[in-house]
Amino acid sequence: VEIQRRREKARLAVEAQVLHMIFKGNPGTGKTTVARILGKLFNQLGVLSEGHMVEVERADLVGEYIGHTAQKTKEKIKSAIGGILFIDEAYSLARGGDKDFGKEAIDTLVKGMEDNKDKFIVILAGYQLEMDQFINSNPGIRSRFPICIDFPNYSLEELINIADLMLEERQYYLDRAAREEMKLIVELQTKQHLHSGNARLVRNLVERSI
Repeated sequence: VEIQRRREKARLAVEAQVLHMIFKGNPGTGKTTVARILGKLFNQLGVLSEGHMVEVERADLVGEYIGHTAQKTKEKIKSAIGGILFIDEAYSLARGGDKDFGKEAIDTLVKGMEDNKDKFIVILAGYQLEMDQFINSNPGIRSRFPICIDFPNYSLEELINIADLMLEERQYYLDRAAREEMKLIVELQTKQHLHSGNARLVRNLVERSI
């Protein structure tokens, strides 16, 4: 983006950039947080006029009758102009097949991206495996979202560091015994559940302990 800005100033040829993205990862790995930060960054770079984020899921885009979905999706696109449209669990839009209204939402979204080029950024987010299947089943989506970012699970040490930060913000701290207890609980939860919640799990533990 910065290089394109400099080329523009120097009156050199500038290519149109496509900045729509796909975020893949489990819950609590920071996808929503990073999307909000990107909104502010792109606003400061002059790419987005507002830099705000509109967070939606299937229920916010898919209607109950013919024509309702296009209307709902257009409204969300309109509210995201100048910022980021963040679609969580985006793969759920393709779950019902060709006869499902989710397909209408995807088609309306793609048209909205074409009609409002450079006016907003779309981020599709969800679980790694489901997002891979969604992208592979829809070549049109794959070509329109060139930036793909993986969000790995946090390590046990990182999760305890996150707990420390959350506690510090609330002016609490863990003594040695409490720290060991927290480690045991986090380790057990992450081993038992594949989608354990990562930072979300830690936040719940911190709030429960308080």
